[in-house]
Amino acid sequence: MASPHASLPSLSSIRSRRSPPVSPNIVASLVLHSRLPFGGRCRRLLRRRLCRAMVQQAAQGAPAIYAKEMERLSAKESLLLAFKDSGGFEALVTGKTTDMQRIDVNERITGLERLNPTPRPTTSPFLEGRWNFEWFGSGSPGFAPTIIFQRFPSTLANLSKLDAFIKDGTARITANVKLLNSIESKVILSTKLSVEGPLRLKEEYIEGILETPSVSEQSVPEQLKSAFSQVVNTVQQLPVPIKDVIAGGLRVPLTGSYQRLMMISYLDEEILIIRDTSGVPEVLTRLDSPPTPLEPNATDYES
Repeated sequence: MASPHASLPSLSSIRSRRSPPVSPNIVASLVLHSRLPFGGRCRRLLRRRLCRAMVQQAAQGAPAIYAKEMERLSAKESLLLAFKDSGGFEALVTGKTTDMQRIDVNERITGLERLNPTPRPTTSPFLEGRWNFEWFGSGSPGFAPTIIFQRFPSTLANLSKLDAFIKDGTARITANVKLLNSIESKVILSTKLSVEGPLRLKEEYIEGILETPSVSEQSVPEQLKSAFSQVVNTVQQLPVPIKDVIAGGLRVPLTGSYQRLMMISYLDEEILIIRDTSGVPEVLTRLDSPPTPLEPNATDYES
């Protein structure tokens, strides 16, 4: 015999939420009838009718919540498909994304933002973790993309990956760069994140690190292999302190050099959307497992 719950829609994917508020009309009726000079039987009948109305209202709220959650999940899937259809991260950083693809992605970003399930994302545990950049505007002033695009022509440097690790009010952004299609390096940017409101953050640069490039001998052209071997031998003969400095990369203090305000317009366990003061969106997807969604503590916002 089929279970009586088999025909009901599954709500396992929906996070626990508070029951919908009772209609003001029902509350007013309950207060009014409690004061009328009815007998016990009439009063019990009125209470029964009012309770039935409250139950019916609660039952109608569950399908509404389910429908909104399905709309949000559909919007997420639609946005991820739009990224794929536009050529993904590689097409974005190499300038191969068309205007039609850009407007399509931006339209889906806006559609997802209006379904944001996290009212206070700056203090949400979902904000912390490792994130991968999927989308950012060409004029975005923040993070490592600006450093890469402004310092290196596209014919010399190729940005292959960009991710961020957010933890305890700091962010560590790592850009994987390939120079001349053979030399691989990383640009690491450390920033401080200050909470200034339920949606707003201030980001301040702290330090930039250019890691020592690594070269694969197989990727070196035949005519340059002799010179490459001489450079490797020279580096190996350097004193240990100097080799340690080279291995540690070039560190550039950036404290006080740059800061920006940004707003988190969407956050859940998988997607993070940030907009800067000019409204340019940056979309990130989570790389690690999301944390347990505990209720965040109250935070004093910095002015």
